[in-house]
Amino acid sequence: MTAPANRYPRTVQIADGEVSVSLMTRADEADLLAFAQGLPVHDLLFLRRDITHPKVLSAWSDGIEGGSITSLIAREAGAIIGCSAVVRDELSFSPHVGELRVLVSPRGRDRGLGRVLIQESFLVALTLGLEKLIAQMTVDQKGAITVFEEMGFSAEALLKEHVRDPSGGKHDLVVLSHDVARFQAQMEAYGLTELI
Repeated sequence: MTAPANRYPRTVQIADGEVSVSLMTRADEADLLAFAQGLPVHDLLFLRRDITHPKVLSAWSDGIEGGSITSLIAREAGAIIGCSAVVRDELSFSPHVGELRVLVSPRGRDRGLGRVLIQESFLVALTLGLEKLIAQMTVDQKGAITVFEEMGFSAEALLKEHVRDPSGGKHDLVVLSHDVARFQAQMEAYGLTELI
């Protein structure tokens, strides 16, 4: 398997152009803050913390440096238009499970960027030896749910009124999951390990 550091940065084709995908570092915090602050608030509700605050982004960088988060950023013409994170907790009772978080700016939507970030993050998960990935989003994010389902994720749980937006409105979250270990075994059975 290709180690993430050896794979990035890389240029990836999306509709109407190409993006540069690289591993996030602390040096990307200011650009990521601008990206996050430009997103609709509703897009951020599935995250455990509000990444529009510098303090939260600093904690994100701490997680990257500590090895609990592997995060990718996608840039077009120098600006971040998407990011993803594979988050794991090796000290929990679920060290084999990672959480996948993906954000795409309106500028990057309907161009295949979300799919690219999911695919790249899936490879990161395989490299990390994770057996299962989960993703969560509000139930009205139908486009995102469709992309995840097309990538092999399936609904596992519905959390009623689980998040509250800044105006006090409550929203349901859907939890999707993917059996990474089974996918890897299938790839190995077909002799396709060079793809992972």
